Amino acid sequence: MFHPQRATKRSVTIAGHETSIALEPLFWEALEQAAAVRGLPVNALVAQIDLTRYDADQLDPVNLASAIRQWLYAESISLIAEAKPEPPSGA
Repeated sequence: MFHPQRATKRSVTIAGHETSIALEPLFWEALEQAAAVRGLPVNALVAQIDLTRYDADQLDPVNLASAIRQWLYAESISLIAEAKPEPPSGA
């Protein structure tokens, strides 16, 4: 059963600078799993996600925690779409 939890802060290093990010435990777990699947340290994956905040030519990019949550959501939707069986031919 799902139980909402409070965000916890962790320090990560991005481009040589330490920063704190507050995420709920389930997002930390998902981020760790996503990094492991890619063979990356969490810091490296967070750095990649961080860069996407500036790729969209936004004058006011979203905060890093929000970008991480949105990235994880997009990744999960992508995995669901890949796992979805093809409809039978002629349906």
